[in-house]
Amino acid sequence: MTASPATAETFRSLHQPGRPLVLFNVWDAGSAKAVAAAGAPALATGSWSVAAANGYADGEQIPLEAALANLRRIVAATSLPVSIDLESGYGDSADAVGRTIAAAIEAGAVGCNLEDSVPADGRLRPLDQAVARIAAARAAATASGIPFFINARSDVFFQSSADAHDAATVAAALERANAYAAAGADGIFVPGLVSAGLIADFVRASPLPVNVMIGSKSPANATLAAAGVARISHGPGPYLAAMKAVQEAATALYA
Repeated sequence: MTASPATAETFRSLHQPGRPLVLFNVWDAGSAKAVAAAGAPALATGSWSVAAANGYADGEQIPLEAALANLRRIVAATSLPVSIDLESGYGDSADAVGRTIAAAIEAGAVGCNLEDSVPADGRLRPLDQAVARIAAARAAATASGIPFFINARSDVFFQSSADAHDAATVAAALERANAYAAAGADGIFVPGLVSAGLIADFVRASPLPVNVMIGSKSPANATLAAAGVARISHGPGPYLAAMKAVQEAATALYA
């Protein structure tokens, strides 16, 4: 089921600063088909949603093979490029991360999210460890022959509340973005960053196309595009909205 290089190149080409790729994150084959039918140019899973839909908590609690089996069903359900959220790469070592990337490519993914925090508690990994994991992912992708898009997620902005973010927080995230770019990352994902001004500052200085995540306090898509954002993700929002609709319909039925 390995995706073709052409499909991977198509996915890569969709990351255009100022004309962002908007991803309405999916969690199974059914949601993938629905989002594809709505006109999406590409698909991406969200780890929280995939875990919840299968009865697990987030934080690599769903077994990797279950996540990859889910990916295979999504890839088989549509012809769109598919990126998988692999959290921190399912492994204590950089070599293990490389094996995870190879398995995801074999299952049909053309890209992944790879975060720099520890699943158990959300603390940031030391920079050298995070860089080694990105480098191992890049090596595995190169060996596959697929121009796989590594979206390096930095959780710097999750270490403090949004109202505490400032120029120093941006600088800390940029230090990681530069290191990840040198290690072979293709994009930088900064969930938790919601200030329009700080997003613009980060984009101007970033060596990589920037991905932000939509939340209740996020700027409008047009504002993000004007700032030069290249990718907009919806994270767990679509799954939560779908489950709310199901619960409300069931509540009305059983009331």
